[in-house]
Amino acid sequence: MRHRTALLAAALLLGSFAASSPRAADQIRVGKAANAWTFIPVNIGAEYGSFAPYDIEVEIFNLPNDAKLQQALASDSVDIGIIGGPTMAQSVKGSPVTAVAAFATEPRNMSIITLKDSPVRQVADLRGRLIGVPGTASLTEWLAKRVALQEGWGKDGVRTVGLGGFDANLAALRTKQTDAMVTSTEVGYMLEARGEARILTLLAHYAPKFHTHVIEARNQLIAEHPDRVDRFLKGYFRAIAFMKANKEKTTALAMKLLNQTEAVMNRAYDEEIGMLEDDGHFDADAVAVLKQSFVDMGILTEPPRDEQILTTRFLPVRP
Repeated sequence: MRHRTALLAAALLLGSFAASSPRAADQIRVGKAANAWTFIPVNIGAEYGSFAPYDIEVEIFNLPNDAKLQQALASDSVDIGIIGGPTMAQSVKGSPVTAVAAFATEPRNMSIITLKDSPVRQVADLRGRLIGVPGTASLTEWLAKRVALQEGWGKDGVRTVGLGGFDANLAALRTKQTDAMVTSTEVGYMLEARGEARILTLLAHYAPKFHTHVIEARNQLIAEHPDRVDRFLKGYFRAIAFMKANKEKTTALAMKLLNQTEAVMNRAYDEEIGMLEDDGHFDADAVAVLKQSFVDMGILTEPPRDEQILTTRFLPVRP
């Protein structure tokens, strides 16, 4: 009898311990297509605990461009990608990923810059010029081509060259191998502050209805662990809500992550915070523009169906 009582007490004690023990957080490997201001929500979430309520821990990887991040997703090196909207076309071409949320609207964060002493003084001067971009078939290349189309020059009205990361693009611009480059708006602010370059044009008005950035997840993760995708998204959009309510803390972390001054990061915050979405929804008009961009870029021969590139099963996100 004493033996049974002891076993029962031990069982109750273990059960009580298990019930009170915190659940181990699920690990999510997150890739970012650039180390830019609009990609810092995941860092904000990790720093200020936005993922903790959902039992998610993130491991963050910075990739130089969309193409490299797509490769990382395809090789199962990362689980989730924070990436440019136009790369959604790769899902139709066999990439094992699906967009699960949109988080940035028109591209306020992207600009075309030139050297301070460049003869390219206005947008019209770009016609026929060579523009450096991080990667081909990317958001940056599409935006450069979009300028040519909107200005009536045709899709070949400007030339583009994919040069990889920021350093390579800036080196090409400095040595006048290129006439301009597409880069983040905050980089344009930084180079203006240094007196080295100037922003020729912001690119938001060339794509006023658009999803500049989306969140993609590997199809295997969606199929096997949809709860992890759901919980990650809740943490991510909780981080965006935190950013909107905490400019000073956002700027402080952005300064460290991007190695920029407070003035540049505050300017970036004021320009770009309004493009961040609250609930991840896909806008029908923006998706239509994206689909047409796939054709304009020659990535696809016809616009895809929604189900080929995105899912709304996790939307709207309610942190």
